[in-house]
Amino acid sequence: MINMEPSCSALITGGCGYFGFRLASTLQEKGARVTLFDTAPPRQELPKNVTFVQGDVRNYAHVEKAVINVDCVFHIASYGMSGREQLNWQLIEAVNIQGTENILKACSEHGVSRLVYTSTFNVVFGGQEIVNGDESLPYLPLHLHPDHYSRTKSLAEMAVLKANGTVLPDDSGVLRTCALRPAGIYGPGEQRHLPRIVSYIEKGIFRFVYGKPTSLVEFVHVDNLVSAHILAAEALTAEKHHLSAGKAYFISDGQPVNNFEFFRPLVEGLGYSFPKVRLPVTLIYYIAFLLEILHYVIGPFYNFQPLLTRTEVYKTGVTHYFSMAKAMSELGYKPQKYDLDEVVSWFKSQGHGRKVQSSGACQFLINFLFVSAFAAVILSFLPVAGT
Repeated sequence: MINMEPSCSALITGGCGYFGFRLASTLQEKGARVTLFDTAPPRQELPKNVTFVQGDVRNYAHVEKAVINVDCVFHIASYGMSGREQLNWQLIEAVNIQGTENILKACSEHGVSRLVYTSTFNVVFGGQEIVNGDESLPYLPLHLHPDHYSRTKSLAEMAVLKANGTVLPDDSGVLRTCALRPAGIYGPGEQRHLPRIVSYIEKGIFRFVYGKPTSLVEFVHVDNLVSAHILAAEALTAEKHHLSAGKAYFISDGQPVNNFEFFRPLVEGLGYSFPKVRLPVTLIYYIAFLLEILHYVIGPFYNFQPLLTRTEVYKTGVTHYFSMAKAMSELGYKPQKYDLDEVVSWFKSQGHGRKVQSSGACQFLINFLFVSAFAAVILSFLPVAGT
């Protein structure tokens, strides 16, 4: 892990989010002075040598002020990763593209020598099967992305890597950049994906799984992702011969697993039964597509949370996993093994978990009503004979 000198100053955009704050805490423990840059303050108390600056990456004046006297920027801030956020194209583009352009401009104008960009698997994935892919895979053509988040993250990553080698003012050196492409993040206290999954479980919506039982995806524990970012920042230094400069790396726990089996310990750990019904990916994709259309029509009046989006169906039901060989050999990345036990414990500490089991008759009625409603939705979109 990188030895952060007391004089080293790091800026983390989106630093008050789950991952950003975890990264800041680790950097601070290693002696760095850290600034969290975000639109809202953190929920947790700030550790020593960590400060908060309120600002928006879409506003260049905010960004410019934040990067002054900073040695390394971790650009994490993004928008539109999941759920209804994926359907807000205008905000997605403003944050992911304009925001990244502002970061790059500020870094090049104010002498920031290192930039680590948090990208995504999605820059190469758009629903096609990928088995043990590596960084030689080309970017997915922009028109093939099923969501604007992935499209804009791809464009932003390209811009970040292209900026590598930018000459800094007064011949003070050059800007070194790299990008990390993480899998889905998990860990105790994660606030973006896991609470949504638990709410589906508790509301009785999680009644089926989909896709082949042999389909495999990947996840990354928050602490493994923190480790990868710090190692990537270290590999941008002269001491490490700028080894990561201009490069992208896939980052995960390195343990491909069926998406739904991965969450089985969470479902059962909270006292619920794991679904036995399995549906085809094509059917769920069609339903997600209809939900997106519905959101497009009524979203301006009622911004409901779609059960799933098309991209989420692909990400959870279609095999796509990647080799960690490049990150391990060049960065020294060594993912540690984790499970969902600490996640289950965290949710229980927050009052989640089944308290009283439903009677058999009641459970049968709930299942019957759910299946009937599901069937009614599907049948309503089928053509009617003679019309």
